[in-house]
Amino acid sequence: MSTLAVVPRPSEKLSPIERLEALCDPGTLQLIRSDVMSSRMGGRARAGDGVIGGAGRVDGRPVFCYAQDPSYVGGSLGEAHADTIVRVLRLADRANAPVVGFIESAGARLQEGLLALGGYGRIFAEHVRLSGRVPQINVIAGASAGGGSYAPALTDFVVMTEAATMFLTGPAVVEEVMGEQLTAAELGGTKIHDRNGVSHFTAETDADAALLVRDLLGHLTIPRRGTAAPAPHAPDLVVPDDDRKVYDVRDVIRAIVDEGRLLEVCPRWARNVVTGFARLDGRSVGVIANQPRYLGGVLDAESAQKLSRFVDDCDRFGLPLVVLVDTPGFLPGSRQEQGGVIRHGAQVLRAFAGARVPKVTLVLRKAFGGALIAMNSKELGADMVFAWPRAQLGVMGPRQAAGIVHRRDIAAAPDPDAATGRFARAYAEEHLGARQAATLGAIDEVIAPADTRVRLAAALDVLDPLWGQTPLTAHESQGV
Repeated sequence: MSTLAVVPRPSEKLSPIERLEALCDPGTLQLIRSDVMSSRMGGRARAGDGVIGGAGRVDGRPVFCYAQDPSYVGGSLGEAHADTIVRVLRLADRANAPVVGFIESAGARLQEGLLALGGYGRIFAEHVRLSGRVPQINVIAGASAGGGSYAPALTDFVVMTEAATMFLTGPAVVEEVMGEQLTAAELGGTKIHDRNGVSHFTAETDADAALLVRDLLGHLTIPRRGTAAPAPHAPDLVVPDDDRKVYDVRDVIRAIVDEGRLLEVCPRWARNVVTGFARLDGRSVGVIANQPRYLGGVLDAESAQKLSRFVDDCDRFGLPLVVLVDTPGFLPGSRQEQGGVIRHGAQVLRAFAGARVPKVTLVLRKAFGGALIAMNSKELGADMVFAWPRAQLGVMGPRQAAGIVHRRDIAAAPDPDAATGRFARAYAEEHLGARQAATLGAIDEVIAPADTRVRLAAALDVLDPLWGQTPLTAHESQGV
């Protein structure tokens, strides 16, 4: 994990300059000024008309950054303010380095009217132009309104502190126009945005947010570090034999990845799918897994959005994908159809099929129907597909299949439930087993759970040339 720079008052709200110092390696921050000179007074720096721009290093690697100053006209954005942010974004592009913004703004400055709105337009255009070229991360560190919420939504990752709020229109306007009386937190606090996918991460304080961003940048910019052992338990220890019983798939992930450590992305949004960054044998990877603990691990419209967005993120930054599958299929029902599950499900197919990074899939327990295809199947483009010995793969679950194939026999049986169970077991043995799937070519290999980490690492070693390189030395990790 990255080492956090020395931060004044770590439990309190930090000033703009302190936020940038917390992000950067100690002693590396250099301020960037546009057309407004700045000076330090009482631990603060004023520059760029209410915003401070900077360049520094994180883990020895270049980073560009800026922090809005709410003590200057509420952090509102004017023309000169926008000039500083645009300059920082363009320098990041020129240096091919990540850019991090600490956002706390009342929105467009009313006194500047169209010039302020034009400033936001220029910032939006720069964010879009940088998309896929360098990592862009925004930390919402206070109240952020209007364009101050649109700009973060154009970046790759959004972090909110517990004290932050973000909305297009504030509570006063909402009450006047809509008649709704809401506090800022009720309208756009962390409890709203970490459940709707707008915010990817929540941090308790400014200092925690800076540390989280350093950790995230490590996954995005340092592809290889020294390896570390996973959590000590066996990967299948928590997985029940009965496929109708739930478990937390994150326990499986911890038994596979280095240090048992997962930086989970959007952990409170669409919880039936887990997405996050981890290291496997020292190499940074994106991990995707069905989560049986919520809705049995089914796919639905929201989880499809979460999944496709994360696949695109990993592809953009060249991170191999490790996909763990345990799903009964897509969630049926009129609400899903009305919510566009077909459209969102198609985005998953498009994301996996179009991803150019190495993609490895492991079926843990079950994979049925369209969800089997959507979760990075071999036919969709997975480079390698593995399964544990007890995994089942097919068009649908054994009881449902038996109910269709043998419906007349079941209806005529004196005990229909017992007959369904008997036919289901026979159907599963004949059609759904992992070894049958291997024989048909749907999977490449049936592997023992104890061999999971080694087998996944070996597969990626073949697929990704960077995987086999020597881990970074201490000098290289410091950019020497």
